[in-house]
Amino acid sequence: MSTDPPKRLVPDARWELVAPLLPSFAARPQGGGTAPCDEQAVFTAVVYVLTSGRAWRHLPPTFGTSPATAHRRFTVWTEAGLWRRFHRTWRLRFMS
Repeated sequence: MSTDPPKRLVPDARWELVAPLLPSFAARPQGGGTAPCDEQAVFTAVVYVLTSGRAWRHLPPTFGTSPATAHRRFTVWTEAGLWRRFHRTWRLRFMS
């Protein structure tokens, strides 16, 4: 098992399941909007906050994303139904 905390939280096999489920972020025609970022780092940061019970503002910088970005993506993913789809995909793959 990896000693790297982010890799322990979201191993490659889990990331391979969730990556295709993430909604895409398109740039707004007028500019600005959501900046591209490392989606795996953001997902791992979100998993860390959800499983540790820590506040978003206490997200360690070692996760490579800001607390604001992690929280914003968590909100968008929740509204898009990511967690339900991920859970269903996980159950179909490993519980069947």
